[in-house]
Amino acid sequence: MTSETTQPQAGVGRLGLCSGCAHYPDFLNALRCTPGDACIRAHSGRQIDRFLRQNRDEAEKYLEDIFWERRAIAARYSPVDRIFRLKSDPDEVVRRVVATRLPVDQLETMLRDPDREVRLSVAARLPEAQLNRLLGDPDYLIRATVARRLPHGQLTRLVKDPEREVRKVVASRLPSFALHLLAEDPEPEVRAIVAERALPELAATLLQDSEWWVRLAAVNNAPIESLPALLGDPETDIREAVQIRINEERNSQSREK
Repeated sequence: MTSETTQPQAGVGRLGLCSGCAHYPDFLNALRCTPGDACIRAHSGRQIDRFLRQNRDEAEKYLEDIFWERRAIAARYSPVDRIFRLKSDPDEVVRRVVATRLPVDQLETMLRDPDREVRLSVAARLPEAQLNRLLGDPDYLIRATVARRLPHGQLTRLVKDPEREVRKVVASRLPSFALHLLAEDPEPEVRAIVAERALPELAATLLQDSEWWVRLAAVNNAPIESLPALLGDPETDIREAVQIRINEERNSQSREK
């Protein structure tokens, strides 16, 4: 026997992964795998992903693999109609992949998944008509995602949400005529967003806010006649912003004449 027939192929002896592999030696010889780089038996997500990306027809065979990462990556490359049963996989990473791939009409059973990231994926893809089912989710990130997608007419259902970040999203999306619903929000960050988008009458009211950055945000939207009162504001930034607007108004009137 020549040395050429007895010498192990590169990487096989070093990694010890090819021995007993169902794909050896056919895949190795056909360059469909590379020990240390694209290998289904490795405990490396990157290597598994490279293997299945090159060999998508093999992915379905690993949907029930004992290694969670192999199942998760296999779910990414398997036909969608083969991954339905993984909606209840014991590993949340596998379920997250499933939630990003299922047809939207199949997401209903994942609305109450115990994992936040799974529910976030569902909230990002659920049809608008079903988003109200997540309004009471215990995680504010889910409710904030819902707030970003809800039709404008349903946003008022979240103006009393207990979490500031959710109300900030609502304040950024409510129609201007409805912003008065958040004008007295206990959080100045929410009121500042309201002030930035307020109609003139509401903006004039917010010029009296106790927080200076809310007053500053209201300056650009408030009626010009309401601004001189703030020329004596204790905050320099507000006095300067008011003076700029007054000067712009005077210049505009001069040009019109």
